[in-house]
Amino acid sequence: MDLRKVEEGVKLILEGIGEDPLRPGLKDTPKRVAKMYAEIFSGLQTPDEDLLKTIEGETHDEMILLKDIPFYSICEHHLLPFFGKAHIAYIPSGKIVGISELVKALELLAKRPQVQERLTSQLADLIIQKLKPKGCMVIIDAEHLCMSMRGIKKPGSKTVTSAVRGIFRSKQSTREEMLELIKERD
Repeated sequence: MDLRKVEEGVKLILEGIGEDPLRPGLKDTPKRVAKMYAEIFSGLQTPDEDLLKTIEGETHDEMILLKDIPFYSICEHHLLPFFGKAHIAYIPSGKIVGISELVKALELLAKRPQVQERLTSQLADLIIQKLKPKGCMVIIDAEHLCMSMRGIKKPGSKTVTSAVRGIFRSKQSTREEMLELIKERD
């Protein structure tokens, strides 16, 4: 990431909105924003090949579900955050990953300029590609600040997307089991 270019861009934005980028409260803002962008777009630096390493010698063939995983991403249309919870399920064909690997995959894909629909599909496709499971399902439920604080101004409204692959698509009872497990509360 070219932090110098990001700093220059932020300075131009400040000037463009009528602010003085040398004002005491703003003089370090371009540098702070550049460092923040390096963090929130860090997923651009990690290739998908590094994700979802399997656990050697471990097998399983029934549903594995991680639910209510918080995430944050940046909408590529307005460069404003969208955030919410993801639910990830898969039925292994034998190979499994550590559950944190699924969370890492979500985090790295979310730390790229995104749209929610693509994030949902990318995660499901990555699970299918890397693990070759019988099926997987990803549901993302998120609030978009571009809808909450500008434009239509409807805070609290949620967008829900799903990606359904393999047995979750072909077998309704499997899909329903996943949805029921998501609904269950402690």
